[in-house]
Amino acid sequence: MTFEVVIAFFSFLLICGITPGPANLTSLAASLQFGRKPALRQWFGLISGALTDCLISVVIAFFLGTALNEYVKWLAFVGAAYLTYLAFKQFRRSYSTEQKEIKEPGFLTGYILNLSNIKIILTCVTALSSYVLPYSTNFFMLLIFGISVGIVLPSCNLVWLFLGLTLQRFFVKHQKLVNIVMGLALIYCAVKLALVPILN
Repeated sequence: MTFEVVIAFFSFLLICGITPGPANLTSLAASLQFGRKPALRQWFGLISGALTDCLISVVIAFFLGTALNEYVKWLAFVGAAYLTYLAFKQFRRSYSTEQKEIKEPGFLTGYILNLSNIKIILTCVTALSSYVLPYSTNFFMLLIFGISVGIVLPSCNLVWLFLGLTLQRFFVKHQKLVNIVMGLALIYCAVKLALVPILN
């Protein structure tokens, strides 16, 4: 595997990780609504869930090898449907810091969210099958790159989390506009994801 391929691998991860997705938007919303400590507790769950997903993806990639590419793209429809559902939830979300009836997010909330996060599963399997498997089918190599996915993607969640803390007043003041923009961003991601099996 060349240095250029490694750079391409991590570039792919950063692009996938920083774009709006379930974990990013949940991190943003948690920091807006509950503040730093609950949002960070949830983030530890997010990174644990992401690492679990990636370990499962490594095992799948190791046993299915390059044949995996043929089937992975069809998971895009599931991911697109999930992102659309999250978009409609986003349109109705409230960032009022005075709401107390909503339970604070914690470790388990984040863990379950990322364990079922299609975006992480798709990203990990796509990254392994596109950037690693053409060069090596060694389990240890797949494990190193798989764990990298499970660290890089949740690290991008932190950007959204701290963005929420920094811009909390703006988001609360303009919550309708924020909800519309973030909801539309999720729909855009859903459409792009759904086009993957059609265009390939």
